[in-house]
This record gives sequence, C-alpha cells and structure tokens, in this order.
Amino acid sequence: AMAAAAEERGAGLEAAVRGGLRVLRERWMRGTRECGGTAPAPLPASPHGAEAMNALQTLPIDVQLNIMSFLSPQDLCRLGSTSCYWRAAVQDPLLWRYFLLRDLPSWTSVDWKSLPDEEIFNKAFSEVGDNALYDYMAVYKRSCPQGRRSLKSSHPRYGAVTSFLQSLVTQAEPRFAMFGPGLEELDNSLVQKMMTCPEILLVAGLPHRQIHGIGSGISFQFNNNQKFNIVTLYSTTSVERRRAREEQAVAVNKMFYQESSTVGNQQAMHYSVIAQVRKVCEVVDGFIYVANAEAHREHDRQEELARILAMIDPALGPPNRPLLVLSCVSHLGVERIPCVYMAHQLQLNLLHQPWMMQDTVAATLDGLLNGIEWLLEEANCKSAQ
Repeated sequence: AMAAAAEERGAGLEAAVRGGLRVLRERWMRGTRECGGTAPAPLPASPHGAEAMNALQTLPIDVQLNIMSFLSPQDLCRLGSTSCYWRAAVQDPLLWRYFLLRDLPSWTSVDWKSLPDEEIFNKAFSEVGDNALYDYMAVYKRSCPQGRRSLKSSHPRYGAVTSFLQSLVTQAEPRFAMFGPGLEELDNSLVQKMMTCPEILLVAGLPHRQIHGIGSGISFQFNNNQKFNIVTLYSTTSVERRRAREEQAVAVNKMFYQESSTVGNQQAMHYSVIAQVRKVCEVVDGFIYVANAEAHREHDRQEELARILAMIDPALGPPNRPLLVLSCVSHLGVERIPCVYMAHQLQLNLLHQPWMMQDTVAATLDGLLNGIEWLLEEANCKSAQ
C-alpha cells in the first residue's frame, strides 16, 4: 500500500514537474534583482558547444525542467557547474523532490543519519511558500547510498594506527544477538546460508549452544581478518518451528512475555525478554534484527517494534549499542518492500542509538557483508570510546 501511495505521489509530482515549473525562473530572476544584479546574458554562440547551451537556455522553463528530469542526479550536478544560470536552475526543490520520490524505492540501505523525514513525502508542494522551500537536494545527497559512501570516505581514517593500538590490547571478539521473523518465515534459511558459504562469510568457530532450545553462538571471520560472534535467537525450539511451518501457523514466541502498560488512556504494547535472553542482551556489543521484507506477506510492524525495543532496552546494557536491521527476502525473484518504507514502518526514527537498514537476500547473502561491515565499525567505535 505504501509503495502504491508513493507511486501515485510520484506520478502527480511528475505531472507538476512537466506542467507548472515556471516559478523557478521567476524566483531566480526575482532573487537576482533583489541582490542588485542582472540576469546573465545568453552565452555567445561558438562552434565548441556554447551554441547548443544557448539554445537549451532559451527554451521555456517547463521544457528545461522536463529535460532535466531525465538526467541522473550526478549529471544534473555537472550541468550546474557550467554557468550561474544552470547552478540556480538545477537546485529547484520540486525537481529534487521528484528525484527523491522516484529513486528512494531502489535504495538498498538507509541509516539513522540519512532516513528522510516521512513528512516531506506527505506534504503537498503547494503547501510550501516561496520563502520556506524544503532543501530536497540536500536531503537527496544525504540519503542516497552513494552520497553516504562519499561522505564517509571524505573523513580521515586512522586504520593503521587503530589496528596497531588494538593489537596491544587483548580484546574478545565482538558479540551480536541476532533475532527476528526473517530468521524463521522465509523459504531460505539465512543462518544456514551464512554457515555454508565460506566464499562470502567464513565460519571461524564451531557452533556452541548458549541458550537451551532457542539460541546458539557461531563465530565468523570478516574479510579474512576480524572475528565476531553471532548469537542466533529463535522464537522457540526447532521442532516447534518446523511444526508451525508445516501447519502454516505462527509459532508462539517464547523469547518475550507481554506486560500491560497504559499511556494516557490507551493500552500500549510492551514486551520484556525472558531471563536467559536478558543475560545475552547484557553482554552483546550490538544487535541484528532480521525483518521479513516480502511484500506478499502480512506484517505486524507495531509488534515487531515492541520486541525490538525490549531487546535494546537501555536497562539491559549500554544505550548506544548499534542495531543492524537486515531487510530480508528469501530469493531475488520475490517482490520486496523498499528499504526506506521498511524503516518508516518499523518506526526506526524513534530509536536513540545508531542503526542501519540493509536490503538482504537469504539465498545469495546479497547485502549481508555491507551490513556486517557497518556493524563492526560501529561496535569498534563504541569500544574505543
């Protein structure tokens, strides 16, 4: 439903881009006059391409923006570097809002710093005045995975020094608790694939039982270097899970018990974890939640959020431990809920610690290493602090 709504909003926005964008030139011309300047003169014709640019610049503004809507954001930024006119033209908020709504369903990851505010999708552009235009261009650059990677790489990293200092200190391998419906509901087992694909993720230690019936710990090795341990927590025993799948029923989740709580005049859903799981939550360095992102299934995201909150309860350990959410489908042919929509459905914006959501495919482990890399970096940062 959210995807259909977004598609409808995108279609309406595209019509607005093609039919009502003359305000850009008026706003730009008005801003130029208020600053005491004048509009740039048409570029002189020359055999080296300026004539073509001049012809494009003299087109009606709605035609110009129609053409720009077919460019990639990267090409649009390059166009903006050619002249003062195009630098102003390519920053049109409505154009970037169109790009944002068009592209975000295809993004494979989003995190706590880059999740676009849901309000900017629902608010009609006509409700925003000329003096309060939302900077959709900045939102796009901050939110798209390519922009996040370039921002990350621009910061200095002291990998060699950090590695040397860490070698002087004996540290146990990071431990993460993994749980969620995506471990049990999918046709392909994510855990089994992780344990049988050494070319993707090397198993560095034999599984050992840590919680009777519902949990076990496995050590892995990332990039043939750093070791880490994942404690996999299931809702119930393997026998009960298998029976539930055969009967197409929902197994009773024995990891949590529900407590009644009242917020205002309404009953709020609140879970706590059982004693054995509590002990795990107290000692792990972070969490991995495996969400079922298959679009054809029914999902109770409110209940999922309540269980996530029970696991990451600050009373059980440091409040800033990272949470990796694997937005998982069984195999490549399954229609998935877009990553950004999943983040809003689970209301991850309510969380106070670092989190990241990563699209993942259980059958091929696509996307898994990207998520693990982020989780290890965040856990190492917290350890250093």
